[in-house]
Amino acid sequence: MTVIERPPGTDPAVSSEPERDASASPLISARDLSKIYHLGGEDLAALDHVSLDIADGDFVAIMGPSGSGKSTMMNMIGALDVPTSGELRIDGRDIGRLSVDELADLRNRTIGFVFQQFNLLPRTSALKQVMLPLLYANPRPENGEEMARRRLAQVGLDNRSGHTPRQLSGGQQQRVAIARAIVNNPKILLADEPTGALDTKTSEEIMQLFADLNREGITVIIVTHEPEIALWAGRRITFRDGRIVDDVRQKPIEKPIGTPAGQEARP
Repeated sequence: MTVIERPPGTDPAVSSEPERDASASPLISARDLSKIYHLGGEDLAALDHVSLDIADGDFVAIMGPSGSGKSTMMNMIGALDVPTSGELRIDGRDIGRLSVDELADLRNRTIGFVFQQFNLLPRTSALKQVMLPLLYANPRPENGEEMARRRLAQVGLDNRSGHTPRQLSGGQQQRVAIARAIVNNPKILLADEPTGALDTKTSEEIMQLFADLNREGITVIIVTHEPEIALWAGRRITFRDGRIVDDVRQKPIEKPIGTPAGQEARP
């Protein structure tokens, strides 16, 4: 089981999160979820009868060693894959019963993705990067550019809208990726090792931005192997061998909204 050293006052048994309505349906609900891959004539259980609920507005860190199942769980929550058995409901929809087009629509409307390597187009401006998900929206919004500019301003890059990735620092590129992920107003922001390619100071700024977005009501789920990054979340779930071995509430790191996330260091 992963051991996390916490700063004073961050006892996981104490949470600053508000009381949640116990009667409300969870935004994400997994029941007896399994995913089996057939490799070299053998069956590999990447997920082994996993059950969990994630409430609307949660901030969750998913941890675990390589091969633990955390990335497979992320792919499931992101509707990028479907279970071999069991049930996974996202915003009330059973993903195992959706068509390919319906899964794509669910991803576009409900889920924003942030990745470790940013996944930006090399010759495309920040503004156009952020507008990309709007091209696949149905119906396509008429005020797409305004929406993208607003999200760029929210991540502190309103003065960098015409810059391409090579003109931006690593932290700025990740901010563009976050703006792109939230331009469609998703309910879920799913981040896979979002600070893995960043230095410590920039990582803290990015995590502060995630915390601010969570306070605004977006459900944030971060997959990470870094204990210090998991401390920003109000809940930590640890996987091993395809199963959940630890699921605890914890008091997250707290800083004022916009500090220092709204302060972008110049390259």
